[in-house]
Amino acid sequence: MRILLIAGAFNSLTQRVYAELGDRGHQVSVELVTRETPLAEVVQRRAPDLIVAPMLKTAVPREVWSARPCLIVHPGPVGDRGPSSVDWAVQLGADRWGVTVLQANDEMDAGDIWASAECPVPAVGKSDLYRNEIADAAVEAVLTAVARVASGTHRPQPQAALPAAAKTGHPRPPLRQEARRIDWRRDPTDTVVRTLRAADSQPGVRDELLGDIWYLHGGHPEDTLTGRPGELLATRCGAICRATADGAVWIPELRPPRTPGEPGTVKLPATLALGDRLPPLPEVPAPLGPGDGPRTWADIRYREDGPAGFLEFSFPGGAMSTDHCRRLLTAYRHACSRPTSVLVLGGRRDFFSNGIHLNVIEAADDPAGESWANLNAMDDLVQAVLTTTDRLVVAALGGNAAAGGAMLALAADEVWCRSSVVLNPHYRLMGLYGSEYWTYTLPRRTGPEVAEQLTTRALPLTAATGARLGLVDRILDCAAQDFAAQTAHLAVRLASAASTQARIAAKKADRERDEADRPLAAYREDELARMHRIFFDPEQPYHALRRAFVRKEPSGTPAHLNSAAPAGT
Repeated sequence: MRILLIAGAFNSLTQRVYAELGDRGHQVSVELVTRETPLAEVVQRRAPDLIVAPMLKTAVPREVWSARPCLIVHPGPVGDRGPSSVDWAVQLGADRWGVTVLQANDEMDAGDIWASAECPVPAVGKSDLYRNEIADAAVEAVLTAVARVASGTHRPQPQAALPAAAKTGHPRPPLRQEARRIDWRRDPTDTVVRTLRAADSQPGVRDELLGDIWYLHGGHPEDTLTGRPGELLATRCGAICRATADGAVWIPELRPPRTPGEPGTVKLPATLALGDRLPPLPEVPAPLGPGDGPRTWADIRYREDGPAGFLEFSFPGGAMSTDHCRRLLTAYRHACSRPTSVLVLGGRRDFFSNGIHLNVIEAADDPAGESWANLNAMDDLVQAVLTTTDRLVVAALGGNAAAGGAMLALAADEVWCRSSVVLNPHYRLMGLYGSEYWTYTLPRRTGPEVAEQLTTRALPLTAATGARLGLVDRILDCAAQDFAAQTAHLAVRLASAASTQARIAAKKADRERDEADRPLAAYREDELARMHRIFFDPEQPYHALRRAFVRKEPSGTPAHLNSAAPAGT
């Protein structure tokens, strides 16, 4: 079928729905919708057989949904209504949630139901839940609904006709800042963490801190440090630790409020955002190993299981600043000093990496200089992975990877992905040529023609398509919560395999042969020469594109999505 996706942004869920439908042979195009979009004209011009709205904050006009089937993906269980569904799931501590695909009509979220799917709600932030359990349920429901529409025989169920037992959700109001307010004197840690996690990506929790108003983004429990409720206790790796009524929480990011008439503000590591406002606080070292207790936060951890080592990292939004890259490189070198034969690099779930940290770059006094420093730190990390010849390195992608983060994964000997992962192995949409040794790693996996196609068409790929094109070596079809355990089992088995030492020896010989053919330094020099011209020329599109991206400035539908087909087809 010809399917038009309409969405407020080409976000993670929209990308995944786009890629999953494309994998199944549908002709999919995308329209990014604002309140000014003449949607009826767009639909008439595109003439789709079906419209699907994976993430839409505006109402679909009657002239659109009355003329063609129009399916709305609502991230809530049957009967749920309202714009803050996932926020409520996290803030209320729900055990289970769901996704409902319903037909657009005059009333928001009240249309006939085409499909629904349930999912668990683990103790994670809203954005992590949305990209994983909610997205899994959404794709299941969308694929079911599309198949039912295609059949021509299925009739959706009116919500009014459903028995009460079938409606596991109910209408809820928007979750506004008044309901998100934290009482630091009275609220226990668990309540504070749920409140912070329910707003981790957007909108944040509005709060007063050091005499100013800030939006707090993300929260992790800490049960060792304590102090007077509300006071700041310590810093760690850019995060701040703040006392609650019975313990403390780590807050990774802050954002100042937007001034009317000014551009949107930017989330930053908390200590960077506070700057000179931050009083002298102890920097409590991040525990690298797992023996420091599960309730103290660290964005990088290392553990071992026999002959396999696991270097886990998780950075907000998958963005890796200069500091993130340097600290991860230090941890990587530590991991390489250990007597293991397999090293697994990646998080337990959610983003693997999205490359350089555009927010930190945008906020820098010298964005070009910070871009350059960040890219070189990222290159140093990738170089360390590429030149590891005494063990096998596995990149474990429990979540999505893009740009330099995707290329970091390709530096490993094997790439293992959860089946739901979306890959964006390209840089073009940010006006960049790219580095991270991609001109070496990408063509050697896909061949030069496919590498050219991937980087110029700049379209998202499913893990299945990635495997078909040579980007992915193993797909794990499992729930997000099970990815780490399944990865660990496979890594230990790989480390213990009789053939592993022979593979390590062959890997070393291959690296030496490739180095003799063309040194890694030559790839890096060529890539960085192109990137230097982009970073230090203020007229290059990168600077405007970066600014629009981090400040969430509205834009129309990119040209590459107007008549897009999945890459690799």
